[in-house]
Amino acid sequence: MARAKIGEMELEYETFGSPGDPALLLVMGLGAQLIHWPAKFCRMLADGGFQVIRFDNRDAGLSSKLDGVEVDFVALVAAALEGREVSDTPYDLSDMSEDAFGILDDLGIEKAHIVGASLGGMIAQTMAIERPSRVISLTSIMSATGTREILGIPDESLALLLAPAPTERSAYLEYQDQYAIWCSKKYFDADLAREYAAVSYDRSHYPDGSGRQIAALLASGDREPDLAEINIPTLVIHGRDDRLLLPLLGQRTADVIPGSNYLLVSDMGHDLPEPLWPVVVDAVLSHLRNSVSEEE
Repeated sequence: MARAKIGEMELEYETFGSPGDPALLLVMGLGAQLIHWPAKFCRMLADGGFQVIRFDNRDAGLSSKLDGVEVDFVALVAAALEGREVSDTPYDLSDMSEDAFGILDDLGIEKAHIVGASLGGMIAQTMAIERPSRVISLTSIMSATGTREILGIPDESLALLLAPAPTERSAYLEYQDQYAIWCSKKYFDADLAREYAAVSYDRSHYPDGSGRQIAALLASGDREPDLAEINIPTLVIHGRDDRLLLPLLGQRTADVIPGSNYLLVSDMGHDLPEPLWPVVVDAVLSHLRNSVSEEE
């Protein structure tokens, strides 16, 4: 593990593979930690010939947290649903994008492949928009473009997203059953979910950060006009069973970004279950290799 000092933030990160290989930066989603890119998954990518980097976003894991900075994210969601502008948030996706570039700077990496999942996909898109010269390729997984359609979350999923999870450890672990609502139906394993949750809880249980990250998402608005102008090889991956960010959002992302490829994965929800890793890893590695060839 290592830490990068980026402005007032310090971000925790870890690398896999050879520093001499092309860099692949993994950007995780809402409230999630770098361990939600499992080490085995990272090694599969590294074995494909890439230096893989995973990190904790600000307000998550072992990275810096904005303790005491309050946001009423339920009110912000209500404002967004009503079409009102969301502003005066502690930070936005551009700030989180700069954090990610700061990780690359700390490693002395000028250009990298960027892979983001969920909120991480939105950060990855922002990186491609704002510093395209540093992005070799973009992979956006189970994500969206920031249009108001992102708010078309099924009622039961939105309720779970906004509900406060239990703070006591044992109750929190039992609560993991609730997330089956948007996970891969075929592969959801409640016992395994509780095992992952225990590791996550013990490493850093910090629900306050999720509210500020949601605020950042809502404050960042619609990326579609900018995404329509990027000239970066792009792969969009989405799960057919995703009940948080619906598959149409993945299709829309692919439709907006010129020349992008779209992979709709059967039996995949808003998660990355291990039985689907070979499908996802093969698709990502193929995309990365083709992107390197195009750049050369």
